[in-house]
Amino acid sequence: MPSCPRCTSRNFEGLVPHLAGVVVELVERSIGGVTMHARVRAADAVCPHCGGASRRVHGRYLRRLSDAAISGARVVIELLVRRFRCLNAACAAVTFVEQVAGLTSPHARFTPLLRRMLASIAVALAGRPGSRLSVALGVPVAKDTLLRLLRALPEESVEPVRVLGVDDFALRKGDSYSTILVDLERRRPVDVLPGRDAEPLAAWLGDHPEVEIICRDRGGAYAEGARTGAPQAVQIADGWHLWKNLGEAVEKTVGTHHACVRAAFATATPAIPPPGDDIWQLAPPTTDTMLDVCGRERRLVTRTKERYAAVQQLLADGSTLEGICRTLRLDRSTVRRFARATSLDELLVNATNRSTILDKYRSHLNQRWNEGCRDSAQLHQEIRALGFQGSIQTTRRYLRPFKSTTAAAAPATPRPAPRPRRIVRWIMTNPGNLPDEDTLALKEVRTGCPELDAVTRHVRDFAEMMHDRSGDQLPAWMERVEHDGLPALHSLVNGLRRDQDAVIAGLSSFWSSGQVEGQNTRVKRIKRDGYGRANFDLLRIRILCRT
Repeated sequence: MPSCPRCTSRNFEGLVPHLAGVVVELVERSIGGVTMHARVRAADAVCPHCGGASRRVHGRYLRRLSDAAISGARVVIELLVRRFRCLNAACAAVTFVEQVAGLTSPHARFTPLLRRMLASIAVALAGRPGSRLSVALGVPVAKDTLLRLLRALPEESVEPVRVLGVDDFALRKGDSYSTILVDLERRRPVDVLPGRDAEPLAAWLGDHPEVEIICRDRGGAYAEGARTGAPQAVQIADGWHLWKNLGEAVEKTVGTHHACVRAAFATATPAIPPPGDDIWQLAPPTTDTMLDVCGRERRLVTRTKERYAAVQQLLADGSTLEGICRTLRLDRSTVRRFARATSLDELLVNATNRSTILDKYRSHLNQRWNEGCRDSAQLHQEIRALGFQGSIQTTRRYLRPFKSTTAAAAPATPRPAPRPRRIVRWIMTNPGNLPDEDTLALKEVRTGCPELDAVTRHVRDFAEMMHDRSGDQLPAWMERVEHDGLPALHSLVNGLRRDQDAVIAGLSSFWSSGQVEGQNTRVKRIKRDGYGRANFDLLRIRILCRT
């Protein structure tokens, strides 16, 4: 085995300061890595039990310590250590083993330097990924060892928290959840609690009476926990969640009144070629989006009507959701959606406003069909040149009803009504940021539907409250909403009244849960790194250590 000449620790002190307490007598390089043979420099040792010094050697043995890699090669230190007799007769220990500061610790097989490196790898990557990285770095270690090092990390003490952010995250979506607590002033998580109930949060707040402000979502459990554990703290409902709740109410309202929007846009005549073209033929425009091109009711619309009627009838007869699922052989989520719908129109919005990849090319197909072109392959090639990415079967399915009808002309494509979510986006967007065409379209929507006009006014008033941090105007805003016939917004107002103080504080304060949402995003990454198999204690350590 080749070896280098003898050298003393003086050569290593500047490069590897943790070896200053030993004398390196020999360094060997082999295929397996680098082996350093060393002995302790000091002549005596201090008893760890009584603190007395001793020079009386009882025996010697060899310890093997793994150290940080050198040039990618694994390093092992073979250290000759001595066992001393304690000279203090009153000491409970008869013998003790010498320890080298910065290099050894009782029963350890890693040097402190390597232990810190492996612990950092475990915090960042946990088990299997960390083990693969350690092999590449020249310090091979098993995944279970990394996890043991991770669990052995000391928990940092929590500094006094004045402003606390609270939110939940899913351990397993729809099944189990946990709660993350974030110090909003220091911008770091301070603890992770099991579950998302009021009791763990109240207990944690009881141990931290210094909390003055609590930012949370509008969940009732966190409101109760904060009220019980920290009655002195001001609760702030997060503005983003308030805006999200308002958007959901607006979406329900738009869905309920989308028939008014369709009627308003159906009266507009689409642009057509000059009337001098004798080949151009127009059939009466189809204004009812629940009919297909042949005037028949769409199959999806028919099915939606039948299911809605069946679910509502069974509910009126006293059946439970589980019973309806078994009777109609439908999924529970589908039955729940039909049961909670306030009207059939709310369900038909989704059934009649589905987009396809052919929508942008229908006017061209209709025009070419009316000009006399009946070759599906040729028409498909034409729209392919315009950017269509679908197959020829899609084109043939669209043109097939025209061939089966007695009329020789395809219907003209009427001006389509904007889809509900687009209308919601128009309403929820700052008017100054809307393009001119969207502003004009929203104006047509508001003109054709007084309810959506009222919703737009209420949304803009709420946005002004958030922007100006004038939460004191919330009671007046809620009264104005209640004077209009908007059931979805009335439900929102009822929820705001139950949490009115926190909502007013949220609309008046600059504190929010934005940082907590960012921490939740980081938690999702940590969960995916562990492939979703980390226990709660391991996940908690990684969340709190990775700051």
